[in-house]
Amino acid sequence: MKERLAGFLVMTAIVPLAVLGYLLLVWIGFFGRTARGRAGVRAMDHFVNATLFNGYAWESVSSHAWRARDRRWARVIIWLTDRVQKDHCRRANKREQPLVDLMLARGLHKQTVV
Repeated sequence: MKERLAGFLVMTAIVPLAVLGYLLLVWIGFFGRTARGRAGVRAMDHFVNATLFNGYAWESVSSHAWRARDRRWARVIIWLTDRVQKDHCRRANKREQPLVDLMLARGLHKQTVV
């Protein structure tokens, strides 16, 4: 219960900031530095992976899709990204899997508020 309350309070503060961050990211996409825009897009990619695809917060949708490539949603993601860059998901997983392994080994995915 304590973790749920803490999560609710954090989300109450984070969600409005996330909306503001998205709007800022759109502006940065047109007028800002590419590196800052890339960092924002990666953060949103990880957010979508953790929330919509039940993945790890330290992993992109592409890397997660490659790990779960036997699932229908993952095959759709792989097919879509292959239209833009061949083997995108495989390369993303190769780059990100060591981070996922480290996160699991250190237990960073476990409950922190008790």
